[in-house]
Amino acid sequence: MSSNPSTPSALQGTLRLPDWGVISASGPDAATFLHNQLTQDFSHLGEREARLAGYCSAKGRLQASFVAWRGDEGHTLLACSADLLGPTLKRLSMFVLRSKCKLADAGTAVALHGLAGPAAAVWLGDAAAAPPWAKAHRDHAQIVRLPDAAGVARWLLAQPADAPAPALPVLDGEAWRWLEVQSGVPRIVAATAEQFVPQMVNFELVGGVNFQKGCYPGQEIVARSQYRGTLKRRLQLAECSAPVAPGAEVFHSADPAQPAGMVVLAARAPDGRISAQVELKLACLQEPGELRCGDALLTLTELPYPIPAEAA
Repeated sequence: MSSNPSTPSALQGTLRLPDWGVISASGPDAATFLHNQLTQDFSHLGEREARLAGYCSAKGRLQASFVAWRGDEGHTLLACSADLLGPTLKRLSMFVLRSKCKLADAGTAVALHGLAGPAAAVWLGDAAAAPPWAKAHRDHAQIVRLPDAAGVARWLLAQPADAPAPALPVLDGEAWRWLEVQSGVPRIVAATAEQFVPQMVNFELVGGVNFQKGCYPGQEIVARSQYRGTLKRRLQLAECSAPVAPGAEVFHSADPAQPAGMVVLAARAPDGRISAQVELKLACLQEPGELRCGDALLTLTELPYPIPAEAA
């Protein structure tokens, strides 16, 4: 575990996640159905692991992204942005057909909490030491270890909706979202649905795409982007001089009439800094000039993981 004992108190604690929702997939064909629809391997999803996965359109664009794991009673749970749960559930249900798979909104039964920092690690005990994307249990809760962000350890906790919240300080929602931005792991929201091929937001670099599994909607386009060297856009981190919002277009001063990219996620840190994940044309990284999103000036910062030279 790499949590920093000097983590500010504003980045420690827990909160129930109002902007996340949960879809439940159950039945003997659930794993096969998800395997055939999403970018990740669900046929071999273990009991002690979680996986990042995407749901693509036929054009290979991400319609939603998920953190997925096996819950109690054999159900597979898929946590996604709450503003996409309804349309995603409806669209996935169209393709169940004769499969023995039942999809449902699990929000009334399952509560999602975000946990962060050393205080959360102490509360979690042995479950805190798991590596990223591992899953552990505590009583009737499932705990997914998320990648660190800004040196802060994070977890996603799923428990019965009527269970008491973890006995931890309340974490501000904006602080949690800032950590999410800093992790470099994108989350597709309604404002960015169908905007990005997975590689455009580094989805394969953070474990969201399995290139050895079988077909899924958009798979041919995703594979072509991976193997033909045609990728011209990547997710970057930036600090912003003013607030920005997901889906807002970013412009470069060298070509102010043509969008250079789009905001993926954005949030304000406890110290007032505004950070954003920005999908950006790689050519902009070589051009002198300024990046702007509305009134905000964007200054690129370092991602927590490398982009391979052949991908950049």
